[in-house]
Amino acid sequence: MAIELITTSMHTMPQPPPNQESKDQQQEPQLVFDASVLSHQLHIPTQFIWPDEEKAHLDVPELHVPFIDLGGFLSGDPVATMEASRLVGEACQKHGFFLVVNHGIDKHLISHAHLFMDHFFDLPLSQKQRAQRKPGEHCGYASSFTGRFSSKLPWKETLSFQYSSHNNSSNLVKDYLCNMMGKEFEPFGKVYQDYCEAMSNLSLGIMELLGISLGVGKAYFREFFEENSSIMRLNYYPPCQKPDFTLGTGPHCDPTSLTILHQDQVGGLQVCVDNEWHSIRPDFNAFVVNIGDTFMALSNGIYKSCLHRAVVNSKTRRKSLAFFLCPRSDKVVSPPCELVDNLSPRLYPDFTWPMLLEFTQKHYRADMKTLEAFANWLQRKSN
Repeated sequence: MAIELITTSMHTMPQPPPNQESKDQQQEPQLVFDASVLSHQLHIPTQFIWPDEEKAHLDVPELHVPFIDLGGFLSGDPVATMEASRLVGEACQKHGFFLVVNHGIDKHLISHAHLFMDHFFDLPLSQKQRAQRKPGEHCGYASSFTGRFSSKLPWKETLSFQYSSHNNSSNLVKDYLCNMMGKEFEPFGKVYQDYCEAMSNLSLGIMELLGISLGVGKAYFREFFEENSSIMRLNYYPPCQKPDFTLGTGPHCDPTSLTILHQDQVGGLQVCVDNEWHSIRPDFNAFVVNIGDTFMALSNGIYKSCLHRAVVNSKTRRKSLAFFLCPRSDKVVSPPCELVDNLSPRLYPDFTWPMLLEFTQKHYRADMKTLEAFANWLQRKSN
């Protein structure tokens, strides 16, 4: 059958904000998203159909985001560094999205990361479920998040895993994937261990540019994220015979600090700017970078996280590699004093990344108001 019914026990969650269905309202059989079957079906189960006001428009204008050449910055050219930081600052004040080229990441590593992603998502569902994400956790395999939500389900599969830049965690990604999937996945794990290390280094360079653009110096944010504890996610969007009925990923702002995304050549990323949806054209030589809610709080709201979504199509599967930079768990997210004064008072309370992560995993479905809802939730807890 296309959709297999299974019954699971649900955990009762604390009182969530209005956008979230609580688990005690979901005491009904769940769907299993088997992409190998569903991608060929004309009938779309209602759980995957989005409301009319949120349904995708596949033909939208392209967003002209700046291509920021990192070559001069990476070689230490001060003039190129200032120009790159200026472009980054302009993009982050407009919409929070930009593209980086001449980034120094080995193209063979990127190709291998895409190739191994094909290998994983081509496996039978039962094999992928060896890495099944457990309730309340953010790592592992998820087929459309059917275990978390009962409506507006995304048309996708994901595999997520933790990365740490700490010296004691040099094999964290490889060990995790081997433990979940078996020893034969060691080459698979090695590729993503190397890819995460490359993304971590790239993100620290981007943090230098963000620090310069905000006037706090290139070292401030780099040092804040030096020992990051980040998340890597492989996204697979199978074909859908009625792509205008559903979404690959619903409208949301990333709760993390910085996202570095590599798209395949299919396309499907859309960004909302000035209340209008725009597409970002894929470019194999470029990474798409965007600001997340945590860095929005770090910048005291000067740089905004941007609403975006992913659409699907009826003919071709789409894949993307997403690295979500996150601070070490004990780092307090608080803006530097240079960004706070009488004219620009504090917008958000202090928090740590694990607090926001728990909020998005257990209490709130990430959307365009996650940070605002989180700040209100923290205030209620403190009272």
